[in-house]
Amino acid sequence: MTAIVRGMGGGVVTATVRRAILPRLAFAALGALALAACGNSKPANAAGGDAGAAAATAGSASSSGDTAVGVRTIAQAGARGPGATLPPNELGVIPVLEYHEIVPVVKGQFERPPARFRQDLEELYRRGYRPVNLSDVIDRKIQQLPKGISPVVFTFDDASPSQFSFVGSPGHIDPNSAVGIWLDFQKTHPDWADRGTFCMLPAAAVGHAFFGDKGIDGQQTAWRLIKVKWLADHGFELCDHTLWHARLDKYPDAMVQEQIARGGLAIDSAVPGYKIRTFALPLGMWPRNKPLAWEGAWTNPRTGQTCRYHFDAVLEVAGTPNANPFAPGFDPHHIHRQIMTGNALENTLNHLEKTGPGGRYISDGNPGTVAKPPAVTAAR
Repeated sequence: MTAIVRGMGGGVVTATVRRAILPRLAFAALGALALAACGNSKPANAAGGDAGAAAATAGSASSSGDTAVGVRTIAQAGARGPGATLPPNELGVIPVLEYHEIVPVVKGQFERPPARFRQDLEELYRRGYRPVNLSDVIDRKIQQLPKGISPVVFTFDDASPSQFSFVGSPGHIDPNSAVGIWLDFQKTHPDWADRGTFCMLPAAAVGHAFFGDKGIDGQQTAWRLIKVKWLADHGFELCDHTLWHARLDKYPDAMVQEQIARGGLAIDSAVPGYKIRTFALPLGMWPRNKPLAWEGAWTNPRTGQTCRYHFDAVLEVAGTPNANPFAPGFDPHHIHRQIMTGNALENTLNHLEKTGPGGRYISDGNPGTVAKPPAVTAAR
């Protein structure tokens, strides 16, 4: 497992986020799912029942989050939009967008209508942005982007059916879910890569158990691991978000590590050996022992086996755009995000439409160089 990210540059902007914590399920009900694997040592069907068996047939697993064969990659992005006319700036800002529910009715800042989500994709594409995984940013693979293109990171929290659902049977993706809208968008935008970071809950209530279970919103329990494996096989990034969305600042160290470790073990049940590199803080709340957000261990009381986790990046809930591994002060343990509510996307992108420090990251098309904006002359 892996994950942690820290924002770079500028002051920290905090936001008050009010949302009911997703109710926990009784640990007894989790049984085989969260306790299935430790140290990536169990087979895909270790989670038990039809879910594991079906996941094993969904295609070859990706062990590191790399794109599967035949899937669009970030290097295939086309240079279009305003970014193609702006000077390269590889010390610029990379926006990290935060989505939750993709639903018709908006009740607060965590709902985005399906039509508005597609509009977001259109707006980003028009401006010359193309999606990358957070791990692509950490690994500096953004240098593979063509000249004039800007990277953007999509993150999806809480694993609701509105993000990824099937209609009737596995493989029939709901066209109104986030994944369905994404795939439809690709039909007319072939250079839109299969990239996005899904921060998942395997055992939260109200359907937030790997994108729905127990018939909630028509989703069957047996489909859960199929969806997780599908995302990995298609190049999307799997992110730990704890077991049932525990607010980590309220629990002792042992509980913090159990929540994080068991969240990762459940992902391993769907994609054995997958290297989780990112962790998202529930409600943006840090544990009292802050380093436990990116590194720790939990011992399974049933087996005595110790499971360790280590993340390259940690996602916070809000703050100024800050993700750029080439910029001074970059700290992957504190990655800020922008909650996609109202006109937040347009406001963020408009703020980045400038040259010099604080402007958007724009690729120079040369993986061997880090292009500085015109106003920056000092060496990196």
